[in-house]
Amino acid sequence: MSDAKRISWGKPRKPTDADRDALREDLLTRARAVRADGWDTHRPEWTAGQVAAVAYLLGDLDVLTELEESEGTVLSRYAAELFGFHGGRKDIEAGLAGTQAWFDTVRKALGAEA
Repeated sequence: MSDAKRISWGKPRKPTDADRDALREDLLTRARAVRADGWDTHRPEWTAGQVAAVAYLLGDLDVLTELEESEGTVLSRYAAELFGFHGGRKDIEAGLAGTQAWFDTVRKALGAEA
């Protein structure tokens, strides 16, 4: 057996409702910006994950295809962001129902503005 000391990463952080609200507002702001200005202005400034999430919200399959992303990859990436490491794993095992429901509420809020 190795004498190497085990690394402790500490207790995984569990996002709060305030964290999810902030993420919601961030994605809504980005989606509004794309609607107003198009992708060219914003896409170079954002991470691929942010672009994929906004494209998913807007139903932009062309951008998702360019990024080699799908609904499943976007939802899988955001499951832990929304529910923490353990909660995200549980949501993935449950078919991402919680993450999909969260994105549906964001999409409805965006649709109500249109």
